[in-house]
Amino acid sequence: MTTPADLRDVRDPELPGRLLTLERDELVPLLRSRADADFALPVAACPGWTVRDVLAHCSSALIRVVERRFEKGVFSPECNDRDIAERADWSNARVVDELERGMTEAGPVIARSDGRLDAVALGEWVHAGDVRVTFGEPGAYAGRGLPEALALLGTITRARGHVPLHADLDDLDEPLKLGEASGERPPGRYIGDGPTLLRLYAGRPLDGAAAYELAGVEAAELNIFGD
Repeated sequence: MTTPADLRDVRDPELPGRLLTLERDELVPLLRSRADADFALPVAACPGWTVRDVLAHCSSALIRVVERRFEKGVFSPECNDRDIAERADWSNARVVDELERGMTEAGPVIARSDGRLDAVALGEWVHAGDVRVTFGEPGAYAGRGLPEALALLGTITRARGHVPLHADLDDLDEPLKLGEASGERPPGRYIGDGPTLLRLYAGRPLDGAAAYELAGVEAAELNIFGD
């Protein structure tokens, strides 16, 4: 096991791009290997959306970052629905092509931002896990990008002043400190693996997740992506 250098409090601007690149190299070949019928499967973590809808949302969000199109209401549910609808007549292959482009080109743009776009990269990684769950793939929220995803989670929760938590992870040699560190609230404690921790922070179902311990904080308080 290894502890990534990205666990420092200082933001690493290249981290989101590294995570996107790692995920691109694992997800895109998987998508290109699936039959068209698989793109119509419903995604349990995103009620009302199919695999294709999730991918269209992911690709459009990344292209918005690449092209710096951030009009009023961007990334709202209404905006997301419009982006998906705009791609309704695209082939599945075209959606995957756009996703691959976005995962390749968005990193440098995020790196030059002030950190507010970092969550886009983590959200893309989480949605890739959602798709893997739908396909029945093992290690849905794990893979080679897990250390980077955990490090980015730490960066995002500290920047947002999120509820403090100390996580003792099976996947890392050193504890991961998440959230604000003002001392106004004692940090909660998590013991378990990284994929389950990320599912908690992403508000994902825990069906089939490894056992974990959580004390001093409610699971609902950890969700960084809203309801």
